[in-house]
Amino acid sequence: MTSATAKNSPTVLSLAQLLEQQPATPPACWVEPGLLPPQGILFVGGEPKVGKSLLVANLALSLAAGSNRLGFPVPAPHRVLICQFELPLPHFVSRLAVMRRALGAAADHHLLVDTRVAGHLLSAPQGLGHFLTAAHTAAAEVIVLDPLYSTHDQDENDTRAMAALCHSLLRLREASRAALIVVHHVRKSIGHYEVGSALRGSSALHAVGDTYLLLTRPSPQFNTLELRFQFRYAASQPPRLLQLDPHSLWFSPASSVPAAAPVRHKVEPEDVQKVLTDRGAPLRYNELRQQIMHRMACSKRTAQLAISEACQQSWIVQDNGHYRLPS
Repeated sequence: MTSATAKNSPTVLSLAQLLEQQPATPPACWVEPGLLPPQGILFVGGEPKVGKSLLVANLALSLAAGSNRLGFPVPAPHRVLICQFELPLPHFVSRLAVMRRALGAAADHHLLVDTRVAGHLLSAPQGLGHFLTAAHTAAAEVIVLDPLYSTHDQDENDTRAMAALCHSLLRLREASRAALIVVHHVRKSIGHYEVGSALRGSSALHAVGDTYLLLTRPSPQFNTLELRFQFRYAASQPPRLLQLDPHSLWFSPASSVPAAAPVRHKVEPEDVQKVLTDRGAPLRYNELRQQIMHRMACSKRTAQLAISEACQQSWIVQDNGHYRLPS
């Protein structure tokens, strides 16, 4: 539709007119099941270093190649523009090169990277203009913003400021006609069943998205992620597990979380003494506690109680801020 035609088109339409112009069924999602609808906004949230950027890079390559390698069906390839702020460009390209080995050249001409994104803010008119120019230059169908906090300089707990940022995200989506994948951190303390509401900052962010994907690590000892979902348009989905291959840097479906070492609920005084015996030297409190937690797979509280009990029963003694074996 040309601009002249658009100006002459009526802005208020009847249901009959809408049904003539629009399909009766919604268009298929670009990532199934319901993860990324056309011109949708997908938020990917998780704690720092949990694997958000790796997963989103996998998703971007899958979209660009039209590949189901990640475990989510991608019916067709799409042009993807990545705007990432965390890694220096050479390091980011090196990461993509490792992932590319699994796909060959399938994504080479559909995956694009904004190499001059640093310093441009969605919250400023000039910054929004930069993102729009990059999107049009790339003819992007999907835009990745990783992470969100690097695209603005506002107080994330200020509802008005975050509402303005959400408005900028919507303007970017509407003007580019692209879907958005937005990476964001979560609050420090979240409930087990929270997904979209776990995102850090104002609740305005929980209102603007179409899909929310929350990443958690069930066991810190393994490269396994649990994915929890919240959808605006699609049916709810049970959590999924993904396993990271550290050599290919690709996640793939995992049937179950590997069994972690059994948790010791009780640490005996002799266990504390054995830690000191094996080390062969006195230890400061924090060092001793950490060694006990690591060796016995116990909580900090359990280790603290064990040290206190070992001192009371004279299995170990405290001397000038260090803990040692009795003479």
